[in-house]
Order: sequence, then C-alpha cells, then structure tokens
Amino acid sequence: MNYRLNPKNNDQLSALGFGCMRFSKDEKEVEKQIIHAIESGVNYFDTAYIYPNSEVVLGRVLAQGYRKQVKVATKLPPYLVKKYEDLDKIFLTELERLQTDYIDYYLIHMLTDTNTWNRLIDLGILRWIEDKKQKGQIINLGFSYHGGRDEFVKMVDIFDWDFCMIQYNYLDEHNQAGKSGLQYAASKGMPVMVMEPLRGGKLVSNLPKEVYSIWENAYVKRTPADWAFRWLWNHPEVTVVLSGMNSMEMLDENISVASDMAPNDFDEADFKLFDEVRQILIEKIKIPCTACNYCMPCPQGVDIPTCFSCYNDREIEGKFLAIGKYVMQTSLKSEPHNASLCTKCRICEKHCPQNIEISKELTTVVKKMEGFYYKPLRVIIKRLYKM
Repeated sequence: MNYRLNPKNNDQLSALGFGCMRFSKDEKEVEKQIIHAIESGVNYFDTAYIYPNSEVVLGRVLAQGYRKQVKVATKLPPYLVKKYEDLDKIFLTELERLQTDYIDYYLIHMLTDTNTWNRLIDLGILRWIEDKKQKGQIINLGFSYHGGRDEFVKMVDIFDWDFCMIQYNYLDEHNQAGKSGLQYAASKGMPVMVMEPLRGGKLVSNLPKEVYSIWENAYVKRTPADWAFRWLWNHPEVTVVLSGMNSMEMLDENISVASDMAPNDFDEADFKLFDEVRQILIEKIKIPCTACNYCMPCPQGVDIPTCFSCYNDREIEGKFLAIGKYVMQTSLKSEPHNASLCTKCRICEKHCPQNIEISKELTTVVKKMEGFYYKPLRVIIKRLYKM
C-alpha cells in the first residue's frame, strides 16, 4: 500500500480509503472485508451519521482490536442541527455507534455554501469545535463539498480547516470544485480526500462501446476502474481516494492499484488515452460548459455551471440519478440556486468564453430537470435527509 502525507500533522494515510456508505447487507462479509482491508494496509475509513447502520458496523469491527490501526472519518449533518445542543446529541451518538472516544477526521457533511456555515456559527459551533479539540475528541476538522468552484474557494478560506473532501474523477476534472479547487486547497496545505472516483460506478459500467474499445486496445491491459484510480493517484495533490468496496474482488483490485501507482507516474501516452475517452464522453454532453465560472455570480443566484453539469449528467448517469443530484446541489441549500430563478437578463452570456446561450439553455434545464415531479421530489429528499 502506498501512503500519502498529511502535511498538517504528518499522518501517513493510505492512498486508498474505505468508503463505508454502501456496505452490503451481509454484515459478516462486511466484517471480513474491513479486516482484510486493514491487514492489507488501508488505514482510512469514511462513514457518516446518515449512512444506514454504517457507523455501527464499522465500530463493531474496529472494537475487535483494530481501532488504533486506522483513522476514522465521520460527518455532522448541518441540516439536522437546529440548536446548540444538537451538536453534542449527534456527535455523542456517533461516538457510541463507533465504540470510540475520539474521531480522527470529522467533517461538516455537504457544506455547500457559506450561509450554512455562518448559520452554524450563529448557533455556537466554533465554541463547540474548540471544546472538542481541547478534549481530544476531534483531532482534525474538515468539510465535504458538492457545489460550484467559486463557492468552494470561499469555503476553503472561511475557516482554518484541517482537510476537505471533494468529488473528483477524470470526467469531473472541471466540474464542482474541479482541478483548480483541488490545487487551491492543496496550496493551503490542506489534505484533500476524493469521493466518487468512479462516479458511483458510471465510469466502469454502461460506458459507450467506444470507450471500452480504447481501454481494451491500450498499450497495457487494465480495467476501466484501474485506469480511473490511476488517473486520480497521478495527482500529487490528492491525499486519499475513497472507494465504496463491497466485494473482496473489488477490494483486492483497488489495493493492488493503490500499491502500484505513485504521483506523476503518467506519461504522454497515458494522458492521450484519457483525452480520447473524455472526448467520447463529452460528445454525449448537451451543453459544452467547461465550468470556468466566468458567468458567475448570477444576479438571481443561479448556480449556472452546476445546473449545466447536472443536466449533462442525464446522458451518462440517467434521468433519475441526474435529477436527484440536481435537487441536492441546487435546491437543498439555505438559498436555492436552481435554473428556474433565471430572469433572462443575459449578463452572464457576455462573459462566457464558450459563447453558450446561457439563458436559452437554462430554459431547457428547467424543462428537463424541473418537471411536475421537481417540487415533490425536493420535499421527499429533504425529509429523507432529516430522517
């Protein structure tokens, strides 16, 4: 297993982290996988308060003598924090579930805008964080992020974070926080954990046949997952790549790649392969937005790059997953940023280097992503998060 240094505290973190959101229902098999991962050198495990039964299962396994061998990451859901007392209520429940008295890497979950963070500050979270750090109950504090690039930079700068977590993969190189966000956080000395390295498996299954052909005819035989992970670990700014591994076969493949790949290992032939694959996938995309953010900020609050990104995802991920992501990224924030807020002022179009008719395309986004199901779905997702 290769390890990467946390420059803030010199932790040696395994390049491969175990994402615990998608544990299988067979808890005995999950236990075997966790132990096998630890014995193979994986030392970073990421779970969350809202992942069903995840903290409980992980805590049960680590209590068998493995706790001090690993770093545990879990998360505080800000939408469940209504008053100061809720902070302890949630955190102490997590400690109980995980059968531990401290969390190595604690994240504010899905902190996608500064307004949410400021609301938590008003409730007293800074005093709470200081107390937990002084007691040694929280070792490192960070945030996980889904949203646009400009807001990500603001989030990095708004507090003295110990680390952060972003969605990043070869197709999202310029989406959400993107490569520039990754590099910005790293320039601040922050370890960056990466989620969705395979876009929930979409970069492995249901790819266009032309993409499979490129991988099959490459100069070396590797699976699509192998290539996708190597692309990430080629970045020296990436600290840990999380994978939701739910089979021994998947676990062993990822461990093998993580033990073989080092930063800056790619040569020109490797980059060329990804350029070819990316071009095929981009051709499936409806709106040629590169998420450069020159169109931002929108006077009406529309997150234009995120709206376009979710709409484009329909072609790759399917309608329902893309719409669910659209609701989460544009409408579950303290202030909505969805496409229907557009008033067609067209100020944004003057700054778009791709010459996209943004107001026209946002109208299309509204039609395709905000149908009759949009408002009920938004209510349902909000209720699910609260549950």
